[in-house]
Amino acid sequence: MYKTPCRRLSGFVGVHVKQKLLQNAPQSNQTFSCLIQLHRRDPSTWLTYQHLNFLKRLYVTKKGSELHQRAIPKQSHIMNTVDEKDDSLETEVERISAINPLMPDSVSQPDFVAAKLQPKLSTPQPAMEKKTLPERTASQAEASSVEPPHIYVETEEVRQARLDRQWKQLKLDLSELPDIYSRLSKIKLTALVVITAAAGFSMAPVPFDPINFVVSSLGTGLASCAANTINQYFEVPFDSNMNRTKNRPLVRGQISPLHAVSFALACGVPGVALLTLAVNPLTGFLGALNIFLYTCCYTPLKRLSITNTWIGALVGAIPPVMGWTAATGCVDPGALLLGGFLYSWQFPHFNALSWNLREDYSRGGYRMMSVTHPSMCKRVALRHSLALIGLSSMAPVLDVTTWTFPVISLPINLYISYLAFRFYQKGDRNSARKLFFCSLWHLPMLLLLALTCKKYNRGGEDSGPAPLTVPAN
Repeated sequence: MYKTPCRRLSGFVGVHVKQKLLQNAPQSNQTFSCLIQLHRRDPSTWLTYQHLNFLKRLYVTKKGSELHQRAIPKQSHIMNTVDEKDDSLETEVERISAINPLMPDSVSQPDFVAAKLQPKLSTPQPAMEKKTLPERTASQAEASSVEPPHIYVETEEVRQARLDRQWKQLKLDLSELPDIYSRLSKIKLTALVVITAAAGFSMAPVPFDPINFVVSSLGTGLASCAANTINQYFEVPFDSNMNRTKNRPLVRGQISPLHAVSFALACGVPGVALLTLAVNPLTGFLGALNIFLYTCCYTPLKRLSITNTWIGALVGAIPPVMGWTAATGCVDPGALLLGGFLYSWQFPHFNALSWNLREDYSRGGYRMMSVTHPSMCKRVALRHSLALIGLSSMAPVLDVTTWTFPVISLPINLYISYLAFRFYQKGDRNSARKLFFCSLWHLPMLLLLALTCKKYNRGGEDSGPAPLTVPAN
């Protein structure tokens, strides 16, 4: 990289970084070495702003502060560019005068000082001038540049502090396993998934089966635990850079990766099997599809494209459809309507949440709308908040609810749309926080109103028992 012009970097960013590195060479040795490693690894790839931002966070922003849960990087023996020899320059060395011998013991100090003060009668020697030394051979230059090694003795306190900064797996305490498993499976998110699946089961126009309801809820919860655990397993290197996720069990080393994967398999396999065998194959297929979308599509897309938000919304829309299919065995328009409620609700909910976590997501390297497309983030939240009004109006048309539901749900839909409009206008932390907290109670209230106005059959037929008739004589 030291022979490559700065134009090979990203335009003016490369020139600015090169100048700063040359000005602050003693403080930028590690950063400069990493840049050289990146260039030598793949010289054809241009260094992006994300690389430079990562190195800045790693060696500049965190300088002087404790590095949490990150192993000390291995030092690479790479020559610094500012120390390399430049053949175009000539080195001028001032010749050192001879060192006077030690003062003899026979001469006393006052006599010696007086002798030094007397003027010399001999002819004065010409002043020492700077002379350009002939170029030395490479072997002589290398031999002269070798300095005796500095012996560094590491004390016990320094060694203990260095070991404390390194990542290490903690000893597993069996009494902490329930708490670890609950955080590993994101118990609050799993509870929300089970509640939405239960709402879909209850909204189905069939008689309520309590055993089928319990089995489908249990299978859905196990599938959600498996998906959340695998998600945390894949995101350990990135969660350690975020304040919101740096205390997760895998990041802190409270549980081994093998243990986490085993827990995910122990939840996912029985969950999908329970949905397939005890409920119906369609619900089991939707559960397996949801695990696949969350772990293999949504999780890697978070670092690649903003389309991860739409994939994540699709993942959140499947649980109410699973509840509906668990009760009816088929996908009806009513199931798609409930899925549409969850799909549209997630955009104002998550966009408002991610708006106040932009620094964390940027530090972790996630490509969220709030980080890369702020205006789109606000616009999409407003659009889907207004879509909730239209979806509520479609419920009686599809024979899912009565016409009372669009009327009584209109105030809460208008209120979340108003907060989304304020968020679209201002785009500050306060408006995002208000929209987020409104979304927390809006979804349960909307589902509860839909359940209250549920139409128990299709076609407007009476849901009660057939009236008694007296046969004609």
